[in-house]
Amino acid sequence: MASQFPQTDPNPGLVDYRVAEGVALLTLNDPPANTYSYDMMQQIDACILRARMDEDVQVVVITGSGEKFFCAGANIQMLSSVTPEFKYYFCLHANETLNRLEQTPKLVIAAINGHCVGGGLEVAMAADIRIARRNSGKMGLPEVSLGVLPGTGGTQRLARIVGKSRAIELMATGELFDFEVGRELGLINRLYVADTIESFMEQVLNYARQFTTPNKATRAVGRIKRAVQTGTEIPFESALALERELQQQLFQSDDAKEGLDAYVNKRKAQFKGK
Repeated sequence: MASQFPQTDPNPGLVDYRVAEGVALLTLNDPPANTYSYDMMQQIDACILRARMDEDVQVVVITGSGEKFFCAGANIQMLSSVTPEFKYYFCLHANETLNRLEQTPKLVIAAINGHCVGGGLEVAMAADIRIARRNSGKMGLPEVSLGVLPGTGGTQRLARIVGKSRAIELMATGELFDFEVGRELGLINRLYVADTIESFMEQVLNYARQFTTPNKATRAVGRIKRAVQTGTEIPFESALALERELQQQLFQSDDAKEGLDAYVNKRKAQFKGK
């Protein structure tokens, strides 16, 4: 892992950011549970913007440090010691950060290496694709046991993924469940069997690299994401208009020309992301 992702920051802080082969790897770095504070959320936000603006980054992978937790959500000790006004603005900024992650026109993959609960699941749900290591933890939104609700997009994203009735039941009970159940619910896209965390991450990164050039037309991938993320939140006719506009943009790209020429000449396309 270290050789593939050389250290780019001398002091990685609460989020380690590294780039290699078109993939930006963001690692939540506050073991053992990788709970997020306002400081960590600011660093997540900065890393998202950094990856968005970096033309060498085509896919973003977000994971947690260690083998026990992807993320256990917000730091409860921190929340118990601040004012209600701070909590409100903390949740507002977290919402803005995860919206930025969700709306970034680059594919985002959550590599769920361990327990993914509370705000940790809210982070993962803002990703486009979620891959988990089999038998490595539980997931769920248990905030009701603290007398609150999932306040970083959980109520909205969970309902959109699993449906309203199932989402209400899962959040009202606060049930935690294994990743196999998460896959049945549609929360997990893929489950990987891995003896070590290194093996798991290598599988995730191999999967991620298929969405980088020259394998994929990354502009098309990004606009597929935008069409879905935006289109599902607006009226159907408006979504179709958005789809047509995005398609028109792609028809003018070098990658579209390459893809069509490769098809006609029966060869493998070599995309450049342009």
